Amino acid sequence: MEKTKGGAFMGPEKLENSENFRHATQKGVCLVDFNAPWCGPCKAQAPIVDQIADDFAGRVRVVEINVSENREVAKQFGIYSIPTLVVLKNGREQERFVGMQPREALAGALERAAEKGE
Repeated sequence: MEKTKGGAFMGPEKLENSENFRHATQKGVCLVDFNAPWCGPCKAQAPIVDQIADDFAGRVRVVEINVSENREVAKQFGIYSIPTLVVLKNGREQERFVGMQPREALAGALERAAEKGE
C-alpha cells in the first residue's frame, strides 16, 4: 500500500506470491483484483479499485495480484480473463466479477459480504 502525506493508506496492497495471497485473504472480507500490467482493461479498472480501497480502509482488505507472475494462484481460482475481481470472506469466495466493473457493483458486493454472518 502507498502512504499519503497524511499517513493514510491508499490503494490496494500488491501481493507478490501465493503465500502472501493466502495470508492476506484467509481472515475477514477481502477484494482481490486479479490483473496484469499489460492489460488495458486492468489499467482502466485500477482507479476504481483504488477508490474502493480508500472507501473501505479499515473494514475490508483490498489486494491485487499479477496473474502473469502468480499463475498458481490464478489457476487455483480459475482465472481465465482479466480483470477479474473476487470478493472473499475468510478465504471463501462470495462473489466474482469478470471485466470492468463500476464502483457501485464492487461496493455493494463488499457490503453484502461484510453483513453476512460466518
